[in-house]
Amino acid sequence: MAHLLAVCAMVQMVSDDEDIAIAALLHDSLEDKPAEISRAEIREKFGEHVLQIIEISSDTPPDFAGGEKPDWDMRKTAYIAHIRNADPALLDVSVADKVDNARSILADHRRIGDEVWKRFNRGKEKQIWYYTEVTRAFQEADYQGELLQELKKLVKNLHDL
Repeated sequence: MAHLLAVCAMVQMVSDDEDIAIAALLHDSLEDKPAEISRAEIREKFGEHVLQIIEISSDTPPDFAGGEKPDWDMRKTAYIAHIRNADPALLDVSVADKVDNARSILADHRRIGDEVWKRFNRGKEKQIWYYTEVTRAFQEADYQGELLQELKKLVKNLHDL
């Protein structure tokens, strides 16, 4: 819950659009709980705009219905390519998600050091690669704003570890 609330708080700082706040609260639902909520249910309860934001924020394929996720490298590479061509008006939640995740990694690294990298399917190098490339993709999509500036700083801090 803390992550979802943090992402929601961040997007509310840059937008007063209620759909963006709702999407922030639900942004991991299709990745983490697809058996409990479907795209159709999100569309019905919250509208097409909320669903679009959630879908753009997800690194799982549109037909993912639970179980084992596709290969990490394939998912992340596809997600980065997807972001490069995304409508920048739909990216606030995705950027805020990466900001919160990077902040968490850095905070945990201060507490436990390099042990933090053992929590991930891929180690330090792959995680830093991912955050670097997704940040570049947001820029290539022409996303603008303070969230991206924050993400750039955090990625620099990850490189400095």
